[in-house]
Amino acid sequence: MFLLPHAVAARGAEIATGWAASLTMGAGQFCTNPGIAVLIDGPEAQAFIAAAKAALDPLPAQTMLTDGIAAAYREGRDRIADVPGVRKLLSAMCNQRNATPSLFEVSGDAWLANHTLGEEVFGPLGLIVRVRDAAQMAQTARGLQGQLTCTLHLDDADAEQARQLMPVLQRKAGRILANGFPTGVEVCDAMVHGGPYPASTNFGATSVGTMSIRRWLRPVSYQHMPSALLDHFQD
Repeated sequence: MFLLPHAVAARGAEIATGWAASLTMGAGQFCTNPGIAVLIDGPEAQAFIAAAKAALDPLPAQTMLTDGIAAAYREGRDRIADVPGVRKLLSAMCNQRNATPSLFEVSGDAWLANHTLGEEVFGPLGLIVRVRDAAQMAQTARGLQGQLTCTLHLDDADAEQARQLMPVLQRKAGRILANGFPTGVEVCDAMVHGGPYPASTNFGATSVGTMSIRRWLRPVSYQHMPSALLDHFQD
């Protein structure tokens, strides 16, 4: 998620509360979980962080799908915590398959210096990246690997900065949202649930929506085939 400054100033707490709900939906086990939030450092960023922490802190433990997924969440949480420059904002518990949210923050410089921070942690983990300015936010976007989704939170006054980000984001993700949260995928004609590698192994396809036919069906050509055999296949 890229949180643009006018939107953060106007409704940062509201965005933070919505993010917390999206981040922890289904114990964070949605593949469209918006785990990284990028915003420009300053008082508004600090207010956003405080609101996100306040929304996440009282949430109870949720049950993860398998022991292996819970173990991977613990390993990912610890991997993030051990990166130089990362600050833990919320201590998380993951006992067997029960997990509570994790929240971390890092500077834009530290994030750009360590690409492992951009790797997915499957579970209710949020990483806030505090960048210096719009230029470093764009640099952060260029540093992303392929994503299923990228989200812009913006107001009208943020339009110019959003226009600068759009050419980057549309090369990084299969689905781009504005002022929403990507968890939950509507099954409709226009949906794209895919993206550049490593979000998907097939960057030109979607697994949800009408175009998913191209992914799930394999074309076969029949040459000089007797019609009786073709009729059999059609049956």
